Amino acid sequence: MHQRLRDSLAIWCGFLLFIVGPLDALTVYRLGGSDLPAPELAALEGVEFVQLAWADVVEDQHGQTNLIEVTPNHIAPRQLDPTVNLTPLLPQPDFLGDIFYLTWIGWGGPDVDDWFIWDEDPNTVYLGDGHFAQHGPKHKSLIFDLGGLFFLERIKFYPRERHLHDRFVESFTIGISDGDPLKDPHRELQAGVGGFGRGSVVAFDVLYDIRENTDPIIELELPAEPVQKVLFQAAENTRGIWELAELELYGAGYAPFAGYQSNVIDLGRAVSLGDLSWSGVIEPGARVALTMRSGDTPTPSIYWRFTFRGDEQSRFDTEGRVLTRKAYNKLNKGERAGITPDTQQWEAWSQAYDFADSTGVMQADQPRRYVQLRADFESLKEAGGRLDYVQFSVSDPPVATQVLAEIAPAQVKAGEVTSFTYAVLPQFEEDDLGFDTIEVETPVQVKSVDAVRISEMEVGFDVLRSDAEGFALRIPRMDLQRTEELVEVDFQVEVFKFGTMFAGRVSDSERPFEVHQRLTAGDADPLVESNALSVGLVEVKRKAANALRLASPVFTPNGDGVNDELQIEYELLNLLGAVPVALDLYDLSGHRLGVVHRGTAQSGRFRVAWGGVLASGERVGPGCYLLRLKVTSDRGVEILQRVIALAY
Repeated sequence: MHQRLRDSLAIWCGFLLFIVGPLDALTVYRLGGSDLPAPELAALEGVEFVQLAWADVVEDQHGQTNLIEVTPNHIAPRQLDPTVNLTPLLPQPDFLGDIFYLTWIGWGGPDVDDWFIWDEDPNTVYLGDGHFAQHGPKHKSLIFDLGGLFFLERIKFYPRERHLHDRFVESFTIGISDGDPLKDPHRELQAGVGGFGRGSVVAFDVLYDIRENTDPIIELELPAEPVQKVLFQAAENTRGIWELAELELYGAGYAPFAGYQSNVIDLGRAVSLGDLSWSGVIEPGARVALTMRSGDTPTPSIYWRFTFRGDEQSRFDTEGRVLTRKAYNKLNKGERAGITPDTQQWEAWSQAYDFADSTGVMQADQPRRYVQLRADFESLKEAGGRLDYVQFSVSDPPVATQVLAEIAPAQVKAGEVTSFTYAVLPQFEEDDLGFDTIEVETPVQVKSVDAVRISEMEVGFDVLRSDAEGFALRIPRMDLQRTEELVEVDFQVEVFKFGTMFAGRVSDSERPFEVHQRLTAGDADPLVESNALSVGLVEVKRKAANALRLASPVFTPNGDGVNDELQIEYELLNLLGAVPVALDLYDLSGHRLGVVHRGTAQSGRFRVAWGGVLASGERVGPGCYLLRLKVTSDRGVEILQRVIALAY
């Protein structure tokens, strides 16, 4: 049975190769999902599959985790077990937390006998006999730092059982902090010793300030809010001494904020970056922000050192070598001048992908050698997320070494049909794949694609796709023989928002599984000065609602198939994002009858078909009415209206 399946798969893969042509340039990378089978595409001859592990995070390769649980098959925010005492876990390396003790010179590591407080042995104790005042202030002060924000539920501390009634803590203070330094000046308690350097004082909000305690076992609830640090502070007892057998902290739920940043992934050479796909789960109320970036160097950061010649800073060491992360960390603190992102060799982090889509285009405006992925988790106490794997494909060699593109004109009037020329200048090297397909993203469907020219000569073309997202053209093949020959595409479309991007991609129809390479904004045509793929507006109007149009003001929804629906079209201009849009029906006296349409919309042109039935289900009788468009944006509320007539 298994042999027949393998034979069938081999025949199917061979058939695919015959249909789609060679695939020797495609490599599929997958981070995570180690126990999953390889993607189906990897079964095709010539496709390379590279499996990367979630756990292979190395700081020297710019990888890091923050409050993340890592397994071979997924990553997720760390989750607390309400039955587990957190205190003994804090000093452990894999928890990222710590415990600090206050001395005369500031906060430092725990003293030798402090460890009895969290050794999980109720028969060993820390004695509060006042000896702590020999090395520090008159209060015994401990900070329990969780290493990040968590939802804590309770704190509990107590003496040994045989001293329950004669060695309990008579007075104490419990404070909490979320670690936000902007709040510190306004917190009630500044714990520490001032004047001994940075970090000597740590600020807390006071939860409990007990002066006359009579309970031997203290168990107190903590607020249902994210906490990073807990303060315990106690003075000497007025009668006798106190002791702590154990101090316990308990929490529950997901870490509110957690993150995973992959190592910088070396793809071997500059390659075309394709689509990104992922799998995971998000519970209601939680969020996972998946982003990526790409670059041309192994490090996305620039490291600076002080040369001590005035304010001079250098990115090189004393022997003229570029500073690396490792070399920077070896510098004395006084030499470290800071770390900045390398904006010349690396692109910025992309906007977060829509997690529900499970796929998206990698953000790279040219072939790149290095890629880095990041996932930021935001969770509620009882709702989190999980990321199983992230997968992407690259073409090696790339479609082209570089493809510059620019659009003209660079400024137009809002909402008017404009003739554009899209210039594309490819640069090929010997192994590059070449392309015969150009895709261009547009704000709305183009009115027409009028011409294609190569080296100023008109050539034939086929429109493969034209819709609200853009269009795709089949053109004569561009490869090494036509390197640096200018391709120009003329088309007509409207622009509704300042800075509208006309991003583009090129691909090879003979290799449909290969990457569709993004175009690089630049000087494709020396006679055009835009050097950009974005278009501005000549007159930036203050109004958001630009137009409300009807295909016909009269419609007859009687079911005969002729003019049964009212075709409504409206235009919105220069909005920063989606805004609420309402279409309502009024009688001619201004009385509101009901809802025609509710939704959100961004800048652009939108169409709504209405069949004469309100959202409530009520069918509207014949007559004349007012159709009112209401748009609510940061500019206020704008209203457009038109008279319509309904007849049966």
